[in-house]
Amino acid sequence: MRRNGWHTVWQGDTLVHARRWPARFDLAVEARLPAVARPERLARQVRQDVWRALRDLRGFAPCIEVAPQEEGVRLRAGGEAPARFDKATAETRIRAVLENGATRARWLRCAS
Repeated sequence: MRRNGWHTVWQGDTLVHARRWPARFDLAVEARLPAVARPERLARQVRQDVWRALRDLRGFAPCIEVAPQEEGVRLRAGGEAPARFDKATAETRIRAVLENGATRARWLRCAS
């Protein structure tokens, strides 16, 4: 379903939240989080923070995937990027967002 320019699609029990469809991960970083009641809210919050971290990457289209696991959720954050970009630097910036304790706590509060 497209809402406000964003696609939020359930593929089985996995949620994909993306700017463009079909979703494409030219760069991606994964993280594990505790289970959440509202994965849509988690995806939206993560997408906003990843976008802020990479807003200077021209042509970047964020994509977030939330998949349930035995002990929580697997979060994959990244997205579609232009043909020429520094992948290592971009993934390092995404990793910094995903590993920030205060940010993670805010996401979990919002998605609970």
